[in-house]
Amino acid sequence: MNRTPLPAMFFERIDSSPDALFYAGPRFVTHIDDATRAALTAYYASVLTAGADVLDLMSSWVSHLPPTPVLGRVAGLGMNAAELAANARLSDWVVHDLNDAPWLPYQPAQFDCVFIAVSVQYLIHPLQVFADIARVLRAGGVLAVSLSHRCFPTKAIRAFHSPRAEDRLRLASEYIERVAGFSAVRVLDRSPPGADPLWIVEARRATTL
Repeated sequence: MNRTPLPAMFFERIDSSPDALFYAGPRFVTHIDDATRAALTAYYASVLTAGADVLDLMSSWVSHLPPTPVLGRVAGLGMNAAELAANARLSDWVVHDLNDAPWLPYQPAQFDCVFIAVSVQYLIHPLQVFADIARVLRAGGVLAVSLSHRCFPTKAIRAFHSPRAEDRLRLASEYIERVAGFSAVRVLDRSPPGADPLWIVEARRATTL
């Protein structure tokens, strides 16, 4: 199906300087509150299986993964070495700037799950990144993109400055729908009462690209 290209203005940012400068120093903070972090961990527990190989994309010092089931490889890709080194859940990690090089430094079909936790709003080349996510996922694997309402506003793309949650969710869903290799895209609301909101855009890797 042909689609109109996404407007270039969607991907403009207040701060267009290299991201490596912004993320040069570690930030040992969390971007959603305790109840919402627990809700995200509970969601991960519902889709993970024993021995699953997981890619924590746009990772930091916390991965929100549950203690069970016992996982296989947990790879982390992020922007700050000190944050990634402090993440005890990662079995291996790499510093890689997806806005400078929108591809993943992994072989095809390496992972059963790819998770992006409250960070998709920073991607300026999302279609290239999501196409490569399809490449590194195994058939039937899960892609889960979680969103809330907090961000570094100067680094978030213009489209995610919309005050309407449905606009942001629609765009994140479009990222998945516009690239080959995914099926069963759905949006889940896992927001805890009285806490930060939590929406998850979930898809499955199709059997063929």
